[in-house]
Amino acid sequence: MTEYIASLDQGTTSTRCIIFDHRGQIIAAAQKEHRQIYPQPGWVEHDALEIWQRTQEVARQAAAQLAPGDRLIGLGITNQRETVVVWDPRSGQPYANAIVWQDTRSKEICDDLARDGGQDRFRPKTGLPLATYFSGPKIKWMLDNLPGLRAAAERGEALFGNVDSWLIWNLTGGTNGGAHVTDVTNASRTLLMNLNTLDWDEEILATLGIPRAMLPRIVPSSASSAWGTTAADGAFQCVMPVCGDLGDQQAALVGQACFAPGEAKNTYGTGCFMLMNTGSAITPSQSGLLTTLGYQFGQQPAVYALEGSIAITGALVQWMRDNLGLISHSAEIETLAATVSDNGGIYFVPAFSGLFAPYWRSDARGAIVGMTRYINKGHLARAALEATAYQTREVLEAMHKDSGVELKTLKVDGGMVYNELLMQFQADLLGVAVVRPKVAETTALGAAYAAGLAIGFWQGTDDLRDNWQAGRVWQPAMPPETRQALYRGWLKAVERTFNWVE
Repeated sequence: MTEYIASLDQGTTSTRCIIFDHRGQIIAAAQKEHRQIYPQPGWVEHDALEIWQRTQEVARQAAAQLAPGDRLIGLGITNQRETVVVWDPRSGQPYANAIVWQDTRSKEICDDLARDGGQDRFRPKTGLPLATYFSGPKIKWMLDNLPGLRAAAERGEALFGNVDSWLIWNLTGGTNGGAHVTDVTNASRTLLMNLNTLDWDEEILATLGIPRAMLPRIVPSSASSAWGTTAADGAFQCVMPVCGDLGDQQAALVGQACFAPGEAKNTYGTGCFMLMNTGSAITPSQSGLLTTLGYQFGQQPAVYALEGSIAITGALVQWMRDNLGLISHSAEIETLAATVSDNGGIYFVPAFSGLFAPYWRSDARGAIVGMTRYINKGHLARAALEATAYQTREVLEAMHKDSGVELKTLKVDGGMVYNELLMQFQADLLGVAVVRPKVAETTALGAAYAAGLAIGFWQGTDDLRDNWQAGRVWQPAMPPETRQALYRGWLKAVERTFNWVE
């Protein structure tokens, strides 16, 4: 009989269940996509019940791949952060579709709050600027716009959670007493948690008019006493503790074994997210980055991080596939981009949801700059890929300003790191080596690590470091003068996107 750890990775476009062994190797996996719902410009929604259904399906499929006698002994959750679910604990029914992290409907709320104290009004407590990105303004929008919801929340008949809370509640019993919790990393993305106390901030709750009764209990990312267990007749067909919980980007930080201050990773997914471990110190950003939680294991001190968040990277490839029809499958973007030797002088700035780090401009909108009749679809594909690398360089430069740490290599993960053209251009543009680990599913792996540490499957972070292995390395090969000229062109293009939304 062999024991394994299960991980549920609930992302923006799909849900995966991956089962890991003690070496951090993948034993079984299953994945299913869910719908993206766009009711009007700037609005992005998910059906929370569909996500729960997909979660059960992939759990069942992955567990069925185990050999007879093999046993799952712990479950970790990782999730798309800032996406808001509000549900009725009596029926288990959401009051509305989940509002996704990319959604911008709360812009007016953020603008109103910024009139008294500016965009950084809550930053000293939360490490975050006022932005549509975070959960708090989305909750306020729902309370203000869904009839009867505020009264229900005050009566304790409406629970809020990022997607981790929604899944944990359902996995641990749901209407029969499911655990209503969130870990410190997810709580740090709400604009409601105080970084010093690791608790909900009463003053901010009062300002936004959010009843504390609807909020989950904040817990460590790895819990020695589980929040609950899966049901014997549930999707996994076994009873095991649910004891690991990390927001997706923090999970990747853990999965990449970035346990020392100054170590950083970049995840290339729907968006792009660079996190740097800053240790037990809360490091305020002066350069448009976020100060956030990295992780907290059991009763150990919390570990903080600096984060650069980019809204649209892989989502731009999906847009070219679904909206323009230039490709049939996302992987075809590399083949199309390789039909040309450069971008033909164009830059694609994908400010579909405004610009996140380091600008935080909700008034920005997407633009293709430098168009001539010479441009063909290959140039468009190449410019779309290059946009991810340019945005990453902007974040890396901001991180260097705030931390004083100059990276020698960049650890990368996520779906786009299998795009050879993009990864080589990223190394060229940064002038540093880009390293993909042997096990690139680091988000799911980080959640598994959090659960495994809680139950002693792994003894400590040294065990996790020993598991990390480099899989592919890209070395920079671009002349410095070319690198700088291309980057200057990008910065000019970004300026063209401002002030589209008044």
